[in-house]
Amino acid sequence: MADQDVQADHRARLEAERRNLRDQLDELATDTDASLDFDENFADSGQVAAEQGENRALAGSLSEQLDDVDRALSRLEEGTYGACGRCGNPINTERLEAMPATRYCIDCA
Repeated sequence: MADQDVQADHRARLEAERRNLRDQLDELATDTDASLDFDENFADSGQVAAEQGENRALAGSLSEQLDDVDRALSRLEEGTYGACGRCGNPINTERLEAMPATRYCIDCA
């Protein structure tokens, strides 16, 4: 596959991942907003609070993943995609296939 085709494939995968992550965050925000409507005296209020904590943790993780994807798309635009952010060496093609948003080669990860 030509280098431009590989770059286009990575861009398409990253853009799809960005849409997926945004959709998950939107859905999570909707679920969290719905769970805020509970009676403080309700017997399962502890369960609701625990679920809200889990939702916040998940939202944080999804946001971090989205940031990684956005950075990878920026690197594609800048022409630095595929170079390790630490040592500058090329990132293995198989690693980019498995983790398109990765910033580091296997040695620096």
